[in-house]
Amino acid sequence: MNKLTGKIALITGASRGIGRSIALRLAQEGAFVVVHYGKRRSEAEAVVLQIEQSGGNAIAIGADLSTLDGIHDLFAALDNGIRERTGGSGFDILVNNAGIGQIVNLEDTTEESFDEVMKINVKAPLFVTQQALPRLKDGGRIINISSFVTRVASPSVFTYSMSKGAIDTFTQLLAKQLGSRNITVNAVQPGIINTEMNAGTLQDPSGQKYAAGLSTFKRWGEPEDVADIVAFLASPDSRWITSQLLDASGGSHL
Repeated sequence: MNKLTGKIALITGASRGIGRSIALRLAQEGAFVVVHYGKRRSEAEAVVLQIEQSGGNAIAIGADLSTLDGIHDLFAALDNGIRERTGGSGFDILVNNAGIGQIVNLEDTTEESFDEVMKINVKAPLFVTQQALPRLKDGGRIINISSFVTRVASPSVFTYSMSKGAIDTFTQLLAKQLGSRNITVNAVQPGIINTEMNAGTLQDPSGQKYAAGLSTFKRWGEPEDVADIVAFLASPDSRWITSQLLDASGGSHL
């Protein structure tokens, strides 16, 4: 049974990596998927095409989430896209996935590098969610993509870790605020996943050994490992779960 039939999902940063896998997985469950992208239009359109070829429904929307104007552009296009495709308004599922990684320790952190991470990893989810709330239907879902670095201290990714800590707090605040609308809010905390962000580590044999050794399952994660968790949180099956920070690191650093 397709558990998301009739639902509309917006996924930020869905042209590649974890976001792409989430888009494909939610479409597989029957959702109409809005594939947001920053600059990679062709890759986002390829995700849409793959969904449509599998019998699903999706559109791609490009927007710069580092500015409020860009976020407003996202929702103007979202409103038009939903109206044209469904004749209705509003949506059901928001996945705050867009983010940037940065391997920079405290000593080498600059104002510019700090601002770059915070704009996309903290400011964008906050204001995307702010604009989403009037459009998000009661009983909806918000799923934030955090990281296991909020549990495992990783000084080599100092600002990135701080940004994901903010997402964890953001998740709990939202869950408290939106409970009266039956909107669940949860965060997923991936470990090392086989994406472009971790390509440098996973292309090197020593990096592969390190990444696999972190997990109790002795492998690194794949985007689909995270997408399946998100699909559960997006479904009616997760109706009694909110404010949770779900570790998705394969038992790393147990």
